[in-house]
Amino acid sequence: MVDITSYVNGYSPVGDIMVMAIVIVLAILIHVTYINQSNEFRMFKVILLCTIMAAISNLFFRQCISKIGECPEFLIYLCKYVTHFSVLLALALYLLYIKSQMKLSEAIGRRIDFVAVGVFSIYASVDLLGMLFGFGFSIIDKENIQPGQYIAACGYLTFALLILFILIRYGKHMYRPVVIALYCAIFMSFLITGIQQRHSQKSFTISTLLFPAIAIMYLMHSNPYDLDTGSLHADSLSESIATALKKKDDLLIFFLHIMDVDKNRSKYSKGMSDKIREVSTYAFKGANLFQISEGKMVLTVRIALNSDYSARTDKVIEIFNEQYSIYRLDYRMVIIRTIESIDKAEDYIRLIEYVENRMLINEIHYVNDEDIDKYMSHKYIIEQLADINSRRDLRDPRVLVYCQPVYNLETGKFDTAEALMRLRLENMGMVFPDRFIPIAEKHNYIHMLSLIIFSKTCNEIRRLLDDNYIIKRISVNFSMLDIKEKNFCEDITRIIRDAGIPFDKVAIEITESQNEKDFIALKEKLFELRKSGITFYLDDFGTGYSNLERIMELPFDIIKFDRSLVIASGADNKSKTMVSHMAHMFDDMDYDVLYEGVEDDTDQNRCKEMYARYLQGYKYSKPIPIDQLSEFLEKGKND
Repeated sequence: MVDITSYVNGYSPVGDIMVMAIVIVLAILIHVTYINQSNEFRMFKVILLCTIMAAISNLFFRQCISKIGECPEFLIYLCKYVTHFSVLLALALYLLYIKSQMKLSEAIGRRIDFVAVGVFSIYASVDLLGMLFGFGFSIIDKENIQPGQYIAACGYLTFALLILFILIRYGKHMYRPVVIALYCAIFMSFLITGIQQRHSQKSFTISTLLFPAIAIMYLMHSNPYDLDTGSLHADSLSESIATALKKKDDLLIFFLHIMDVDKNRSKYSKGMSDKIREVSTYAFKGANLFQISEGKMVLTVRIALNSDYSARTDKVIEIFNEQYSIYRLDYRMVIIRTIESIDKAEDYIRLIEYVENRMLINEIHYVNDEDIDKYMSHKYIIEQLADINSRRDLRDPRVLVYCQPVYNLETGKFDTAEALMRLRLENMGMVFPDRFIPIAEKHNYIHMLSLIIFSKTCNEIRRLLDDNYIIKRISVNFSMLDIKEKNFCEDITRIIRDAGIPFDKVAIEITESQNEKDFIALKEKLFELRKSGITFYLDDFGTGYSNLERIMELPFDIIKFDRSLVIASGADNKSKTMVSHMAHMFDDMDYDVLYEGVEDDTDQNRCKEMYARYLQGYKYSKPIPIDQLSEFLEKGKND
């Protein structure tokens, strides 16, 4: 039991007022820098809320206890309990926050969660019961109180030791400088607490919660402005747009890509930096500038604060054109206004990227309805491809096999074909390869599509053989992305065996790669599959990169001359002679030559003269569903 006068004399409000001021400053910094609202950051904001609540309630408690005769006892007890509760909750959240940053196993994480919740619940309950039953903080009379500090102090010490234990035991799961910084912050908290106790002070207890908070803010969630351009980091862009969309606050978004700066990884000149900072600061009210990369910047403008945004936009473009005349750096600029039909920040970022990739150099483009419709179709294709990839269903009905029959000049029959890929999507209908294959390759979905096409092709070959159609083989295209898959050979052999067809009834078409590492991988995989009897085509010979030495190192059976060579051979005698000599060379080395893109009798006759073995093109058939291939085949006994 202590008298109230001595209890009050050991406290000054300066500590709690400073805590409130610092938390408010941190809140302002959080607001203006648009930090990514992850679960960890939300937890951190609750820690700050607990800290300021503890400071406010402690300040009120000290004011009330000094006027114990004038303030209701219930209010004094409430303020005291809120203070202890807030401190304990902040410490428990610190423990959970540090655990979440360590990416521990689920079992260890659950144990730490259980300990944190358990310790908090025990001390919060004991503290409340102590006030109710008199063994904790209690008011004896108007001149004396029982502080009951040992309950809160034990809780504080328990959590501090638990946090230290977690850092020592699992600190290797965090970046070492971060762990060291947290050690220093905790040490500083202990130091302040020790100095306070030595001088019989009670003013700075809450402030010790701030040291870890400041360390976490700086280490984990800081997003400083670039002093040269006044821009925020790219991580804040998505959060800024998301915040505006949530508030139904229309934005005008400017995207600028200075291509020369981005390509050379160089910095803006001082004159450019000054002009960027000037425009982003003064051209619009309340605008925010974000640095995406060295040459990519985004300016977001709140339309509500800029009713004359159209005139201001024209002025910005006028200034930009003046700067272009000085620096002559290649650029692309995209301007878009938020709309109701797009309600996710990520979609605006991807829409801008989509539009920019289709623009000319040194073009300023205002995003229109047509751009948005095309992007939404693009997004839909990505979503469908992602779903196809995740399902891993080799019978997926959205992936269709078309084929183009190939004419065999030796037999005078159609006994081979090339399998071709199509998509049929519910909201779009038929989608052709030139549209979806680049998307599938970019997002790493192409291999699953290739396996589906290969599986369906093998199953169709099985049906044709069962119906006694003469089919020599059907070829399927695979890219280097397929070849580099770890289980490529196993996947191919498994699918053929599951279909129950001979290995020589399928062929793999490959376009040669100029990359040395890819070439080695290609060589290893082709020779491994060669043992099973699979035939290999070199696709698109005559386009891009063709290295005869490398071609001869690989086990190709058929060389496909690209349509461009067919066209070139018909242009003049010199070109025809060159193409013919190349075909003759391959023929002498026991390769079969296939010309693709044969469209009329003239093409056909010329290719026959140029050592053709196989012909493919619109003269014979356009691509057809593979189940119609039987219309081109004869029945009889297969070899």
